[in-house]
Amino acid sequence: MASADVGWPEQEELKFGFIKLTDMAPLAVAYEKGFFEDEGLYVTLEAQANWKVLLDRVITGELDGAHMLAGQPLAATIGYGTKADIITPFSMDLNGNGITVSNSVWAQMKKNIPHQDGKPVHPIKADTLKPIIASYADEGKAFKMGMVFPVSTHNYELRYWLASGGIHPGYYAPHKGDTSGQIKAEVLLSVTPPPQMPATMEAGTIDGYCVGEPWNQQAVFKGIGVPVITDYEIWKNNPEKVFGITKAFAEENPNTTTRLVKALIRAAEWLDANNNANRPEAVRILAKPDYVGADYDVIANSMTGTFEYEKGDKRDVPDFNVFFRYNATYPYYSDAIWYLTQMRRWGQISEPKSDDWYKEIAAQVYRPDLYRLAAQALIDEGVIAADAFPAFATETGFKPVQDGFIDGISYNGLLPNDYLNKFSIGLKDEIL
Repeated sequence: MASADVGWPEQEELKFGFIKLTDMAPLAVAYEKGFFEDEGLYVTLEAQANWKVLLDRVITGELDGAHMLAGQPLAATIGYGTKADIITPFSMDLNGNGITVSNSVWAQMKKNIPHQDGKPVHPIKADTLKPIIASYADEGKAFKMGMVFPVSTHNYELRYWLASGGIHPGYYAPHKGDTSGQIKAEVLLSVTPPPQMPATMEAGTIDGYCVGEPWNQQAVFKGIGVPVITDYEIWKNNPEKVFGITKAFAEENPNTTTRLVKALIRAAEWLDANNNANRPEAVRILAKPDYVGADYDVIANSMTGTFEYEKGDKRDVPDFNVFFRYNATYPYYSDAIWYLTQMRRWGQISEPKSDDWYKEIAAQVYRPDLYRLAAQALIDEGVIAADAFPAFATETGFKPVQDGFIDGISYNGLLPNDYLNKFSIGLKDEIL
């Protein structure tokens, strides 16, 4: 398709929502670098109070699209929490989250962690946390941790890490009206909006949390907690946020959809170009109050290829935030299916489903066909080379079998039930 074949946008003025996290960067960059305007789109970006408000406003049409948790379009489509046809033509990033514990928890965990050259050996396994949880139980106290939303990557990553260390994070049973996620739980997980995580932990309401940046690094800067592991160490190059729109919006505005995806692809490519050379400029953009609104140094700590664990223990993590390389923006069906497996593992999907069901839902929500229209236009215009994208003629939407998980379990998106059967903690064929 030549660029001239992408017709004029049906809707030129658009309002997109986001949450104050560094992985909203493609939206901010597309706006600030003029990529939206190059497509004839006049966009307003608006921070939202929390993920539920954001999703509700996309469903009602108050927002034309939004930076979303990958689980949100999937959960909405299957009717978990709310029911709506939300799709994604663009994945926003890989990695970018961390798990942080309070200073007092860290002081106890540290005794259980091997050290080398005076520093803790990473990745830190959850079994080092298990004795602290047991001591809480002995004292009749609950060990509490925060995550950002029931269908968030953070909820699933935190659960994955805990379960890999033999700690049960609890089940959901929506068919019984139980959406607490705390059935059989050894750790009580609850929802806290991302920017409020550090203050909530500092107040003692929670003992730790899983969240995106800059809210782990802010705990280090404030001296109130220690990030113990990044999600890159839990699952190397895991898929993170998506850009969500309603199915109706895409059908009514096909040219606008293609053009906004073009702008987002250009922004993602800019963010990773020349070995992250543009990241300092991106950090200055994100530090503005209209976007993330945190200090430059706090945002830069993770956005420029490093990550600080315990104060002063800053290590190179060049892929902590990935926006374009490794085909990060392509909406893979296998990524969608991984999220669905975690919904089933923890009971948000009450009953076992066939492998075909997982594939059908993934194909309803993740739309590589829409992504390809935008990518092909950019290739035809000479803006981005074809070899920067998947080979569209042969791409199936399923990544090869993936390793690199902290528990050593491999994931094949073509065999979701086989994957679920590998876990020692988690639902398989049973119904609670």
